[in-house]
Amino acid sequence: MTTTPDSVTLLSEDDSWNLLSSVTLGRYVTNLAGRQEIFPVNFVVQRHTVLFRTAEGTKLFSALATNQVLFEADDHNVAEGWSVIMRGTARILYSSAEIDEAEGAGLYPWTATEKLRFVRITPREISGRRFVFGPEPDRGTVRG
Repeated sequence: MTTTPDSVTLLSEDDSWNLLSSVTLGRYVTNLAGRQEIFPVNFVVQRHTVLFRTAEGTKLFSALATNQVLFEADDHNVAEGWSVIMRGTARILYSSAEIDEAEGAGLYPWTATEKLRFVRITPREISGRRFVFGPEPDRGTVRG
């Protein structure tokens, strides 16, 4: 871990994956027809990829049309928080072997809807930061 001003720590790739694996709600961000779209999704980490399910619609279409995406997840308590951002490629799973593997991940829809399609995000880059909460410093004492 690398520390920048006392309240922010840059996380290693391993730390970022560990934190990402500890939560189940993230944000899938894509650009569709020149318009940025963001969707909350429940997900799991499987083999250093992010896996989520979706029904027919914008999320699925965006994975077909524009496979370069962002994914973000975070968490916090009263003392600290963290955020992990992944830049990567989204791909819809089609083969029976891929779907069987995805179904073994224990990923189930949160709502009473059919979400028959799996989307896997393979990272090109992953980065994370941990934040220690505290009062704002006196003005002029911290630069950044």
